[in-house]
Amino acid sequence: MKTKYIKAAPIGSKPRVNVVTLGCSKNIHDSEVLMGQLKGNNMEVVHEASNLKDNDIIVINTCGFIDNAKQESIDTILQFAELKDQGKVNKVIVTGCLSERYKPELEREIENVDAFFGTNDLPELLSTIGADYRHELLGERLLTTPSHFSYFKIAEGCNRPCSFCAIPLMRGKHVSKSIDDLVEEAKFLASNGTKELILIAQDLTYYGLDIYGKRNLSDLLRHLSDVDGIEWIRLQYAYPSGFPMDILDAMNERSNICNYLDMPLQHISDNMLTSMRRGTTKQKQIDLVNKIRDKVPNIALRTTLICGYPNETERDFQEMLAWVEETRFDRLGCFTYSHEEKTHAHTLEDTVPEEIKHERVDQIMEVQQGISYDINQSKVGMKFRVLVDRVDGDYFIGRTEFDSPEVDNEVVIDARTNYARIGDFVEVSIDRAEDFDLYGTIVR
Repeated sequence: MKTKYIKAAPIGSKPRVNVVTLGCSKNIHDSEVLMGQLKGNNMEVVHEASNLKDNDIIVINTCGFIDNAKQESIDTILQFAELKDQGKVNKVIVTGCLSERYKPELEREIENVDAFFGTNDLPELLSTIGADYRHELLGERLLTTPSHFSYFKIAEGCNRPCSFCAIPLMRGKHVSKSIDDLVEEAKFLASNGTKELILIAQDLTYYGLDIYGKRNLSDLLRHLSDVDGIEWIRLQYAYPSGFPMDILDAMNERSNICNYLDMPLQHISDNMLTSMRRGTTKQKQIDLVNKIRDKVPNIALRTTLICGYPNETERDFQEMLAWVEETRFDRLGCFTYSHEEKTHAHTLEDTVPEEIKHERVDQIMEVQQGISYDINQSKVGMKFRVLVDRVDGDYFIGRTEFDSPEVDNEVVIDARTNYARIGDFVEVSIDRAEDFDLYGTIVR
């Protein structure tokens, strides 16, 4: 199929690019880079604007990870394609993971989309809408998050062989960004008010192997820690196999590296870990968690689990449930298995009924709710440094260093009797606690 080029808008009707982002924090980052490039080309760009204009160019950054995300992406494409047919928007362009994975099928089934692009086609996408890819804009982007925190992608792609995961199909092999480029990006963000960097990648702990010949995350952390204005650095998406323990040394050495680690472990049964091709065992995972907690005693550990993987027996599940109860993760997410085409696990029969998958997720999350309640109750009467994220009605909503945006606990502060500004760090005394929220008063 030939590339479709967007026709120039009529004179006096300059087109606006409206970027719509679906999926994870990596997609948020990619949309921000796209928007930065568009602004650098002197184009008007907005993010998820609801006041649509008939000359809008809609760019949908899709997710193709699991069934629910894929369906949301397809529904969004169809919604905007219909608006285009009605003359309410000018053009519709699709990019991102779903488009990377299913471009031929999408082109065949949804004919009134103007162009489809994959995850690494930014220059071509820009060219299609009359913009140039500007290399000098390295690190510059338009944040869609509040300016005081930013998702900070240090690598793209993944070399891991996990049986259930389609990310390598959509994002390719692992490619690290250089420390020099990342430091420059961090400096740019800090100069524009960013105080917290949330480090993301498909696999943080693989960082550097491809360009430095060694796992180099600890060196990167120290360089980022030295950037003026960066007060928190947070680690998300660490892989357990081959985990570089020296990043914990950096965490202990530098006060602006949060005592927080998001490390998806997925399961604990040896049967499941082997079939998932995780490169680890139950005992190795237990030992790793214990070593991490020994080295950084006050660390907040977040993990993610999968329920209903092919051939997961009730015994496998009960083993995982007992492990969750015993390990007492500070933060935990749990998802049902999604049977993804072209993955190794797709060769297996999807044996666990959907109803059972959801029941198992509910059981895990019920246990975790009780653990979170107990941990939060222990914080009543304590003081924490809190970053204020937003105002919600009569309340300031913030986070401690032990919490990432969107997925973790929040600190609720009465705005009628306390004063703060969004992006401020404040000291908060915790007055009471619930399952996933802390309530406090600003003391400084």
